Amino acid sequence: MSSPVPPTMRAWRYASAAGGLEKNLTLDPTVPTPSITPGSTDELLIRVLATSLNPADHKVPEVLNSAIPVSMLRSMLIRLPATPCGDFCGQVVATSPKIDTFAVGDIVFGRLPPTTSLGAAGEYILAPTANCGVLPKDGPGSKISPEELASLPCAGLTAYQTLAPHVKAGDKVFINGGSGGCGTFGIQIAKALGCFVTTTCSTGKVELVKSLGADEVIDYTTVNVAKEMKKKGQVYTVAVDNVGVAAPGNEQGDLYHASGEFLIPGKGRFVSVGGPISLASFKTLGSRLLTPGFLGGGKSKIELYTFKGTKTEDYQVLVDMIASGKLKVVFEEVFGFEDLVEAFEQLKTGRSKGKLVVRVAKE
Repeated sequence: MSSPVPPTMRAWRYASAAGGLEKNLTLDPTVPTPSITPGSTDELLIRVLATSLNPADHKVPEVLNSAIPVSMLRSMLIRLPATPCGDFCGQVVATSPKIDTFAVGDIVFGRLPPTTSLGAAGEYILAPTANCGVLPKDGPGSKISPEELASLPCAGLTAYQTLAPHVKAGDKVFINGGSGGCGTFGIQIAKALGCFVTTTCSTGKVELVKSLGADEVIDYTTVNVAKEMKKKGQVYTVAVDNVGVAAPGNEQGDLYHASGEFLIPGKGRFVSVGGPISLASFKTLGSRLLTPGFLGGGKSKIELYTFKGTKTEDYQVLVDMIASGKLKVVFEEVFGFEDLVEAFEQLKTGRSKGKLVVRVAKE
């Protein structure tokens, strides 16, 4: 039996992201606890156990703050004050009427949209059933921790959805940025699918990505990545860029324009996942999406990864992979709830190995 739901809860709040989201966060112990919306048919009220941080959690409010100077207009996209963080794992404490796929007491995990005003850096959230997976009640999967489950929704699903539909055993995959959240998942998923994996990272993380199964590692601090990839020939089925499409002239080279020389002609995919969220980056990406090769654009098709939505079967695959030992969650650090600001500061260094998780409550 679950504990009674209190009328108020602790939640991290921000009213502005000026100067950086982490500089505007305050822990408010008097936030009204949400409740099931009258008339809803698909809501779960969830006591949050853990949340994991993703770049979008700070980039979206920060970009909105700089791109939309009028606070009233920003509030139309994110109702302020707001609570950040999309990824969650928690326990169901109430449901909309007639829901039979989830029950009070279930341990669930999922992701809220980046424009949510009541995110998982609070003790309770509302989430639609379509956004949630459920922890098995028995078997090896039932032993997966809340911290592991909270790490799956954004980084795990992104890695899976950029690879699984497009590769088969024996294919070669290039993952730019192999030591972060998406990268550590991507290496392991690609290997589980039977692929040969080439990835990039800095010197201090080479052994980590090798331990996850990477067949080849390019240390971007010592060589030009684009030049190294060109040497390998047109043999790769998918290139996943977790770092961001590099600009010409930097130390990594222009990976997108170089990809025509290492992706299989007519078949290879260049998928852009990471990178800065700014008007300048959108302009660069837009140019590359629209400029044909004969006018100076890249020769490969570039795809901007967009979250394809929660699929119960995708969550189940990831849970099964963890339960079978084919996939493990790499943690840089697990923070206490009161240390959310420190967790965001660490995230923004861009140097984390794997996931940053915040433990919100004890089971």
